[in-house]
Amino acid sequence: MNLVLICSDTFRWDYLGCYGNEWIETPNLDALAREGAVYEQAFAEGLPTLPARRVMLTGRGIIPMESHHQHSDKVNLPGWHPLYSEDVTLAEHLLGRDYATCMITDVYHMMKPGKNFHRGMEYWYWIRGVEDDRYNRRDLERVREVWPTVTGWSGGPQDPRHWLVQHINGRVRWRDESDSFSGRVMTKAMEWVEGFPGDYPFFMWIDMFDPHEPWDPPVEYGRKYDPNFDPYKSAFPPATTENMTEEDFRTIRAGYAGECSLVDAWVGRFLDRLADEDLLDDTIIVFTSDHGGMMGEQGEIHKSANRLRNQVTQVPLIIRHSRGEAAGARVRGFVQHQDIMPTVLSMMGEEVPARCNGENIWPLAVDGSESEVEQIITCFGWHASVRNQRWNYVAPWTEVPEGGAHAPRKELYDLEADPEELENVIDEHPEVAAEMEAWLEDYVETHGDETGGDLGPGQSGPEHDQAYI
Repeated sequence: MNLVLICSDTFRWDYLGCYGNEWIETPNLDALAREGAVYEQAFAEGLPTLPARRVMLTGRGIIPMESHHQHSDKVNLPGWHPLYSEDVTLAEHLLGRDYATCMITDVYHMMKPGKNFHRGMEYWYWIRGVEDDRYNRRDLERVREVWPTVTGWSGGPQDPRHWLVQHINGRVRWRDESDSFSGRVMTKAMEWVEGFPGDYPFFMWIDMFDPHEPWDPPVEYGRKYDPNFDPYKSAFPPATTENMTEEDFRTIRAGYAGECSLVDAWVGRFLDRLADEDLLDDTIIVFTSDHGGMMGEQGEIHKSANRLRNQVTQVPLIIRHSRGEAAGARVRGFVQHQDIMPTVLSMMGEEVPARCNGENIWPLAVDGSESEVEQIITCFGWHASVRNQRWNYVAPWTEVPEGGAHAPRKELYDLEADPEELENVIDEHPEVAAEMEAWLEDYVETHGDETGGDLGPGQSGPEHDQAYI
């Protein structure tokens, strides 16, 4: 039995039709959901990009997260570091059981110097040029014609060396949607499937940066949602809606929605190719995301370490069994990223490494039961979300560095009265906040010895004074 695990960066769970969205076109992923099981309360554990992938690839929670800053990486957050030597990745595990292992990605963070997220991959392909991946020449003159549109209303970057200059240098050369990053990633995935000999099983990890910003889908995708859509105007929105007109915000929303539909279209083409190669009915398919993002709620746009509400922390999770088992199942209750690896290995009849501390959640889909997990934690930077079925409490889990981008923030949301998590009611319920704060402190102290490891020679030790101890 083969396994294909697709991660689509920053794909909000509630922007899929199978999760109730009625205005964004996602027919292929919705069809996948009808053929598989939909986990209705799936959440990240460690955030953002690299911490989330560490959890998915190892089946192991990482909270509390250590800080190991790398000079070659300008992103310095807890958990934003290579895999530990002790970790056993899904690819390594399956490679040792005679699976072919293949990673196809444009997520450049995993491929930066010193990172090792392609560990265990027999084949790996890096689609270059996303965001700050230094691939295209940063030539402001080449994009002078569209640059005022990119930066004019948003107060965007004027520095000719800014990463967005590089991105637009590539964007102006797109001929059609196959030149988009979604198109390029999935085209390579289809080529790999076509060339696979088929005499032994494979594991494919397909990791797409879309619909992560810049939100500049092909025009035809954005104009599904705004007839006046301009991909250069939507590409680089600010952090809030404060200075936006209704037209501005409509363009931004259309850019993100168009990216979601673009991902859906290319996932559909890839699944069709699996079917054409007679592989679909012998392959488990998993679709998920690392996190979502704010899209105007509380006047905010994008994710952030202190924006740990459902729009950011909840993720889509669809699992399709190759034999059609549990097709159409809807699973309630909390599951998290660390549950993916032990689940798919169990479905494949493979041993689960002892280092995995996630749970096999496939039986929930088969027997229609609900997860019994009562409370979960998600961390991003120095903030944590503690969530149960009634409340979401957001607060720092450790000392927040002075002068950082994410100011300390404490919030409490009543999920019965306010399921969209729009009104902070911490002042009205101090006793609830105190109880959840105590749980958070106990969790961090209890798990502090479980989440470190050896990064190997040449890597820095943990920084920020291991403040969780």
